[in-house]
Amino acid sequence: MVFPKPPSESDLFLHSNFASRYARDSLPRFSMPENSMPKESAYQNIHDELQLDANPKLNLASFVTTSMEEECNKLIMESINKNYVDMDEYPVTTDLHNRCVNMIARLFNAEIGENETAIGAGTVGSSEAIMLAGLAFKKKWQNKRKAEGKPYDKPNMVTGANVQVCWEKFARYFEVELREVKVREGYYVMDPVKAVEMVDENTICVAAILGSTYNGEFEDVKLLNDLLLEKNKQTGWDTPIHVDAASGGFIAPFLYPELEWDFRLPLVKSINVSGHKYGLVYAGIGWVIWRSKEDLPEDLVFHINYLGADQPTFTLNFSKGSSQIIAQYYQLIRLGQEGYRSIMENCRENAMVLKEHLEETGCFNILSKDNGVPVVAFSLKDRSHYDEFKISEMLRRHGWIVPAYPMPPGAQHINVLRVVIRAEFSRTLAERLVLDINNVLHELEKHVPKHTAKVNSNIKEEKDLVESGIKKTALEAQKEIIAQESNKRQKIMAA
Repeated sequence: MVFPKPPSESDLFLHSNFASRYARDSLPRFSMPENSMPKESAYQNIHDELQLDANPKLNLASFVTTSMEEECNKLIMESINKNYVDMDEYPVTTDLHNRCVNMIARLFNAEIGENETAIGAGTVGSSEAIMLAGLAFKKKWQNKRKAEGKPYDKPNMVTGANVQVCWEKFARYFEVELREVKVREGYYVMDPVKAVEMVDENTICVAAILGSTYNGEFEDVKLLNDLLLEKNKQTGWDTPIHVDAASGGFIAPFLYPELEWDFRLPLVKSINVSGHKYGLVYAGIGWVIWRSKEDLPEDLVFHINYLGADQPTFTLNFSKGSSQIIAQYYQLIRLGQEGYRSIMENCRENAMVLKEHLEETGCFNILSKDNGVPVVAFSLKDRSHYDEFKISEMLRRHGWIVPAYPMPPGAQHINVLRVVIRAEFSRTLAERLVLDINNVLHELEKHVPKHTAKVNSNIKEEKDLVESGIKKTALEAQKEIIAQESNKRQKIMAA
């Protein structure tokens, strides 16, 4: 039995945490401790435990930015104590927020004048942005139905089965029926034709994704817009489109400027984008932009005055840090269009390098597209001995986090591995990842039983014979062997 050592007076004067009693005691897990501890000990113990987390730079499951310049880090720390909701107390921070909204709206080709203010809001991420956009669609639809004297209790929205979970949350939290277009093998995004077929008079919007979570693919927003325009004309409805550009909103304007997916299309009424993804800011910032004031119902906007002045607000939360908003403004003016374009081109090139090396192994099918979010999604050609989940598990031993998961409904029998190429993912890291994937494949092949490998070889030979048209039945093969043996005996007897 181990008895705790009683604290001595020298503990109060020891500067080394590892020589004090705080290195011998476990940190509290369930109840707040009765006594205080030195700040150095609190820091060191928490710091040490956090070392067990993965390296964020090697977390290839996440789209979220993990590295920023030191100058921006300084701005973040200088503003970390500012509550953004105190707009009257922090007017400059509020102005920086509005500048971001204006810049992003123009990046998305919003129809606003040179000195006109855009309609939008900063959020804690695309999830909140989608909730706000969805509420605006629902409220506008309800107001119109009430004015027409029609029922307004059964709203629905149409999406692909490949949507991010926040869409399911919105539908469940705010009582909207979610109609999902199933994907299919070889086509892993929403089919615009099938989506429009699901639209009826109770559809508050159709949501298109610019950069699927599963494989990075852009959905065809232009085709969706054209088909929906025609249906609206035939029915007299005015069903709008929301574009979930969480991942692709900061990519398409720089890599594919001619692609029509944004406010250039008349039915696109709102767009969300994640500043903490390819907007190149740490986690905690998203944006939602509306086409015009008419697309954001006024009865959703609250006006408060108990912080010093009248302040309009349309958010799901109240208090919020200012740091990420300031960091977003820093990136927009620091990098400019030139910098963003260069970074996105690097991401695309590194994705292509990774894709080419994976194809060279001969073991994988590539399920991502060359044009889209710089993501490489791939699946095994042969899953008879090990699967994608085993590869994902073994890559963790090399420090990499590469997720494995099934495709959405309609293609869930297909498992994929996905690598997200972020700005901080260099060519050297891409080449190192390929090397480690090859090492994992070789290690897994060592554990394949030799007799199984021989059987597989025989199966392959039989398959080749079938494909060449000369495969014999078992009976034919047996007759041939008997005939050969008979010929041999006849030759011996003749000799």
